[in-house]
Amino acid sequence: MATLPNPFLDLDSITLAKGLAVLTSMITPALLISATGTFILSTSHRLGRCVDRIRKISELLEYQIDPATQKPLSEARKQMLLRMLELSGRRARILARVMISIYLASGAFVFAVVAIGVASVWAPAVSWLPLGLGILGALFLSYGGFRLIFEARLSEVSLLEEISFVEQGASVHRTGET
Repeated sequence: MATLPNPFLDLDSITLAKGLAVLTSMITPALLISATGTFILSTSHRLGRCVDRIRKISELLEYQIDPATQKPLSEARKQMLLRMLELSGRRARILARVMISIYLASGAFVFAVVAIGVASVWAPAVSWLPLGLGILGALFLSYGGFRLIFEARLSEVSLLEEISFVEQGASVHRTGET
């Protein structure tokens, strides 16, 4: 029965070129891990701001007092706040799913780095695994990126609706209408 050579015992089989080739191939997923980290920070910041917005709107709706005037909220303002709450809730759900997707991408890239090392040293038969994990990570990252486009669009819709509401209110005050 033939035994496989143990690369750790047979130091002659590990050349500098082979070691550098493995190290070089491990760097690409490491760069992708760094990119996903940036996405995670950015998305978690967006999610945090969205949650803050939801809490502020909820507080206004709970007490139904305009903090600027200390008067009860008008019916139009309540309706606008309810619409903003709905849009912010949709954004928060999208952002939470994006976070999960990006975390999965990051995990796939980390496992790809490990798989590259394992496949190159111990198990060349699974050399397909790093490629599969890299593709999986790229798919998760792409999905998250596309979902962020939808979230940004919702953010824009929310902002434009709020601007329109404020402009309508300003026009009423300018003309002296009540």
